[in-house]
Amino acid sequence: MHQRQRLILFFGVLAVIVALDQGTKALVRTFVGPPQIFAGGLFTLLHTENTGAFLSLGANLPPWAKALIFGVFVAVLLVMFTIAVVRGSIEKRGETIAAAAIIGGGFGNLMDRMARGGRVTDFLYLQAGPLHTGIFNVADMAITFGVIWLLLTMRTKPSS
Repeated sequence: MHQRQRLILFFGVLAVIVALDQGTKALVRTFVGPPQIFAGGLFTLLHTENTGAFLSLGANLPPWAKALIFGVFVAVLLVMFTIAVVRGSIEKRGETIAAAAIIGGGFGNLMDRMARGGRVTDFLYLQAGPLHTGIFNVADMAITFGVIWLLLTMRTKPSS
């Protein structure tokens, strides 16, 4: 894939993910009240504000530590990862999409933290019998997809 096409794909996917993430969060903050259960309890829509990371990890850290880790550190990682993609360290179409998903999701949650006093809007919960998720959002789904994709493709690459 040519550099220009790869960058258009990367920034296009990134923009779509950020727009979907921020749009769904705005809808949830405006319209979702008490939890709404669908499909016999498989899917629950609810509005929560998470001050931690994935699955509320770090929610009990002091405010300065959360700002440092979830703000500064994440921002630096997102910038470094974006620079790596732009410079061509990631060349394949699938890996470009995965990188855009990770960066778009990370940026979506970072935008929330910056605009909402360190909180991220979460709203989706899945449960199938004893299996269940934490409460998550579109950004979390994008990050998870991207990480799984990159892990699978790195695992299948032939070693030198």
